[in-house]
Amino acid sequence: MPRLRFAPSPTGFLHIGSARTYVFNWLYARRHGGAMILRIDDTDVDRNTQASLESIFEGLRWLELEWDELYRQSDRLHLHRQLAQALLERGAAYRDFTPAAAQPEEKSHGAGPWLFNPGMRELSRQESDRRAAAGEPFVLRFRVPRDPPRILRFRDLVYGEQQKSTADIEDFALLRSDGTPTYHLASCTDDIEMKITHIVRGQDHLTNTFKHLLIFEAAGAPLPEFAHLPLLVAPDGAKLSKRRHGPVVSVTTYRDAGFLPPAFVNFLCLLGWSPKDNREQMTRQELIEAFSFEGINRSNAVVNFREDDPFDPKAVWLNAQHLRTMPVRELAPYVRRTLEQAGLPIPCDEERFLTVMDVIRTRYSMLTDFVTRGRAYFADDYPITPEARQKLDEPGARELLRELADRLAASAEFSETSVERELRELAAERGVKAGLIINAARAILTGQTVGPSAFAVFVAIGRERVLQRLRRA
Repeated sequence: MPRLRFAPSPTGFLHIGSARTYVFNWLYARRHGGAMILRIDDTDVDRNTQASLESIFEGLRWLELEWDELYRQSDRLHLHRQLAQALLERGAAYRDFTPAAAQPEEKSHGAGPWLFNPGMRELSRQESDRRAAAGEPFVLRFRVPRDPPRILRFRDLVYGEQQKSTADIEDFALLRSDGTPTYHLASCTDDIEMKITHIVRGQDHLTNTFKHLLIFEAAGAPLPEFAHLPLLVAPDGAKLSKRRHGPVVSVTTYRDAGFLPPAFVNFLCLLGWSPKDNREQMTRQELIEAFSFEGINRSNAVVNFREDDPFDPKAVWLNAQHLRTMPVRELAPYVRRTLEQAGLPIPCDEERFLTVMDVIRTRYSMLTDFVTRGRAYFADDYPITPEARQKLDEPGARELLRELADRLAASAEFSETSVERELRELAAERGVKAGLIINAARAILTGQTVGPSAFAVFVAIGRERVLQRLRRA
């Protein structure tokens, strides 16, 4: 059974690139009957924040793609240290006692990049044990094969065959001098212990994979499959960054703007992936059935946004399509929650609410449109646009609306058909075009000049409210 994991670090809000990585892991797991594991990589205690952790959970729960198992890396430190000790015992790792101030790991020399500290690889195990027992601080490093060097190879499910010589890999740290594990050790230990079969992550981790191959091999563990995903970039080609691009890269920004979770997941999938038939709008089940690594493009995916508009037009279009076409009962909980958060009551029973929602959603793109453009259907304190006010101010329009109210009040029926009949009869009797009354009625009933079918608006708002609004024109 496939076992996949998503391993975010709680050092910032949930990035849309990270969310896409989670989605691709989830889709593959669900398509192949596997397990989706959420592992919080929280060993970097200096950078971890509770707010970031909450943002990760908040964002993933909003996507509505449930995970099967949950772990925190900080609860597994004993396992990381166990593997480190095992690698030391097998000669695959060694202690480096070079003082921290002299560690040149991030620097390069005239002869090339730093690979290891002279004298440390050759230190005898007896001498190493003696110095460690005396309390001398050290970094535990992986002993990368150098004499002779080897060519490391693996086949990436997206980028194909990859290779690198061990002569170009430094003796990377496994344990820091304070005894805490590095990313490489903690990640590989947990992947081994959790029996992860597929590691799906961003392309920026591809070079790390060669170090991880060495750890898996030295631990005697089976190699998982690897799939590295193209990066998400801004319109200018720069990598999407929390620091540089701000809230536009946060999942919760899309949630708060009124995106539907299924539509946002659909959008994320199309950033660097496409099904064989080039469909765009897809349900969650359709995405599960269509997803494969073969459909992932190797080029970076562009998220199109501007300073004055933070949302990719494709994302907005997809959201509109989902909002207008998904079964109305599936849409209802999202709309209800949006209205409640805005403090708007739902002044009707469930069936009528579904009918109203179905009528008005045809022109909406975001859930927030139900609060702004649809406010008149749920509350009496709605604004009237200047264009709508012009329709009301047409000669005789207000008087005709009050007459229409009297006719509708006297009618035994209140339906689209009966409203249209009464309105057109009134227009004929007064010698005016029906459009004058229709436009003025829409203006006073909704505060807008455009919307659903004019007579459907009457029924959606309801008889009592229609009469009140027409009479106050």
